Amino acid sequence: MTERPTPDPTERAAPGPPDRLDGRVALVTGGTRGIGRAIAETYARAGAAVAVVARKADELAETEAALVALGTPVITVAGSVDDPDVVTTAVARTVGELGRLDVLVNNAATNPAFGPTIEVEARAVRKILAVNLEGPLALAQAAWSAWMRDHGGVILNIASVGGLDPAPFIGTYNVSKAALIHLTRQLALELAPGVRVNAIAPGLVRTEFARALWEPDEAGIDRRHPLGRMGRPDDVAALARFLASDAAAWITGEVYRLDGGLSLV
Repeated sequence: MTERPTPDPTERAAPGPPDRLDGRVALVTGGTRGIGRAIAETYARAGAAVAVVARKADELAETEAALVALGTPVITVAGSVDDPDVVTTAVARTVGELGRLDVLVNNAATNPAFGPTIEVEARAVRKILAVNLEGPLALAQAAWSAWMRDHGGVILNIASVGGLDPAPFIGTYNVSKAALIHLTRQLALELAPGVRVNAIAPGLVRTEFARALWEPDEAGIDRRHPLGRMGRPDDVAALARFLASDAAAWITGEVYRLDGGLSLV
């Protein structure tokens, strides 16, 4: 492995409480809904400036207003992470307008296929892999080149428990998340010591994206969790804040299962 220079600590934001993000800049993809929105708001409350990438202009405008109300600098970029121009623009604007790029959160994902994996159409496979795997890699590459290679940083990938264990109906999505988990470990090895790379693998979280999985039996699903309920976006955001902060300074290459204990039963 090629040895990387250790970043000069004087170039990092001044430290505060260990889970604060004061002076940091975070880029969050899929940041207008669900888990991504919760992470963006949590980072803003922790003192970070935030760049948000998402597809819909109206949702970006609403998210920007909400984050500005929290007192943080914000920029937004419209588009999908499987578009190379969107990736380039997002990273360039983050560094150019917010001054740095300390934390990259690869949260955007898609799943246009629901049913047996053996029956999924090739174009759906290509779309899933383009958004869920190629996009995060392209963003990591762009963040590395534009800022993190010289200054250090944190990359956080939002995976899924489906990337750890097989499950019915969303198999191709799960395969993409398994690949994202391996990419997390690979980049953690390659980008150390200056850049930490970790992943969160949430279980079922009550979001619009996962509605088809929880809506038919919400109360029953809650009861099956040892902790009494399915996840909420803020559950993931709390862990995302910790992993982005100096409190996690000696953690890299890890994948955190976050499922309310469901894997125990």
